[in-house]
Amino acid sequence: MKEIVQDRINKMEDLQQRRMLKNMMTSVFLNLVEYQDDLNRKLERRVFDEIEGNEGNHDVFTALCPREELDPIHEFLYPMIPQDTEATVIDMKCIVDALSQKEEVLLTTVFLECNYSIIKQLLNSDRKFKGELVTSKGRYNVQVRLKQNRVYQDEIEKLYHVFITNGLPWRTVNHPYIHKFVDVMLTACDGELAETEEISEVTVHLEEYESFKRMNLIPLWNIQKLELKTGGFPIPAEDRVNYEHVLPLRKTGIRHGYLVDGDEEDIRYIKRTQDEITIVSPRDKSDIWHLLQLAEPVETVIGKLYYDVISNRRVDGFIGKYRHKQDQRVRSKGEIIRMIQSFEQSKILELVDHEIDESGVDHSVTYELNPFVNDHVRSEQGKARLLLRFRSREVRGNSQFISEDLMSFLVSEIQLAFPEYKCEGEWA
Repeated sequence: MKEIVQDRINKMEDLQQRRMLKNMMTSVFLNLVEYQDDLNRKLERRVFDEIEGNEGNHDVFTALCPREELDPIHEFLYPMIPQDTEATVIDMKCIVDALSQKEEVLLTTVFLECNYSIIKQLLNSDRKFKGELVTSKGRYNVQVRLKQNRVYQDEIEKLYHVFITNGLPWRTVNHPYIHKFVDVMLTACDGELAETEEISEVTVHLEEYESFKRMNLIPLWNIQKLELKTGGFPIPAEDRVNYEHVLPLRKTGIRHGYLVDGDEEDIRYIKRTQDEITIVSPRDKSDIWHLLQLAEPVETVIGKLYYDVISNRRVDGFIGKYRHKQDQRVRSKGEIIRMIQSFEQSKILELVDHEIDESGVDHSVTYELNPFVNDHVRSEQGKARLLLRFRSREVRGNSQFISEDLMSFLVSEIQLAFPEYKCEGEWA
């Protein structure tokens, strides 16, 4: 508009009229234009701010490291289970009781650094392997079998319920490493163990799978538990029934994401601002609240993890953010491609094709990451299969053995958006 006005003024030959018009435009019209432009920019910023929300503060970053290399003061990564930092102590009494009742008992947990399809084949075979227990009284030959470890998946399920309690939409946690942990179950022992014995060493030979075996690895993520006390006395809420508990966040860091970890009956509503969280609760006394802090990742200056840091971070444009905000779903191949390309994993995996398959033949190499998300409206039986075919773009770092796990993450996200299908992934 300013350029148009300037062009019209320059074309006027009468200098007196040009001066009068220029003074009038400068004093009135151009100020009005600038005021309108400023209002338009504020309106645009407000629309984008409402669409963006604060979901980015709740991205989950995951990794894996050996126990001896764990950094207790890492900038943003913490053990999923704090007890993993301590050496495992095997309870001999539990082993003796289980063997006397001819039951199997957990001996140790190992990590298998290989594709999930190999682990799946191994677990389905229910093979038995040989091992050895070294105790304070001697050596014992033992027989073991492998079983899928569920400890870390249970932690993710707990996180899902915290998201629901906080009224936030659930996003699949992309932790490809935890599905490669297997429990070594003791099934038989040559000789009779005594409760007074102490186990000093456990060895298990997995035969052709021995090269995949890794010991003493700890899964990490950017979530840690905090306890915060309300900054003052609870304030009666507008409904005159509940109370508002204000938790200040400046000391713990306002750049991080926070989730209130509490019982549903104690939480009516949660309000968030930049520097505090307000919990509307029937509690009428100042109390300590348990929070989960989702730390904002920072560039690590010293040290480097051997295993790649993976996340469920999504890079959406305006349309994608608006769709998530309004919960609008478009049933099209373009929407599937857009969703997959919004994740960092699209740099490694490329969606080649998809099809609706009703044959019932399973060629999938993926697994469900959200088995705890139930669809109470649709039955799993009779669902058509939405088969997604991928190919690998590149091999980045040491992430080749988690490619099927990354594919499972992408397929699980598509599953949340297309619950009417049973989504599966395979290699093209």
